[in-house]
Amino acid sequence: MSGEILTAMPFVWLGIIVVASLVEAATVQLVSVWFAVGGIAAVIASACGADILVQILLFIAVTVLALILTRPLVKKITHSQKAKTNADRYIGNNGVVTEEINNTAGQGEVKVMGSVWTARSEDGTVIPIGENIVVKRIEGVKAIVACTK
Repeated sequence: MSGEILTAMPFVWLGIIVVASLVEAATVQLVSVWFAVGGIAAVIASACGADILVQILLFIAVTVLALILTRPLVKKITHSQKAKTNADRYIGNNGVVTEEINNTAGQGEVKVMGSVWTARSEDGTVIPIGENIVVKRIEGVKAIVACTK
């Protein structure tokens, strides 16, 4: 029985490598690449004739080590790549309401720096036409604004 398990272990590790790789390919963030790395170490140990316990311990150790060594670097790289858009230049600028802003009715429009934006009030108040506003933030294609009073 033990010999049958030993001959099946390379296929178990290859299965883990394939599943971890497929999960990694299907997701946007790094979530399972470390398991694939641990699986590679375990399949090598299995090919060299290592005991099942050694293979499992090696899988766990290499997976944890890969996670510890690479996760902080990956988080730093992925979080620092926030791309600025041209919309950011409107934040903090003043404008004027060209269509009454009413969040409940889903209407509102402002003109800021010569551009017309769909707008919503930051605090939910109705802002009439002609009122001066400041752009607080951009959410999608909408300017979130507040009165300058």
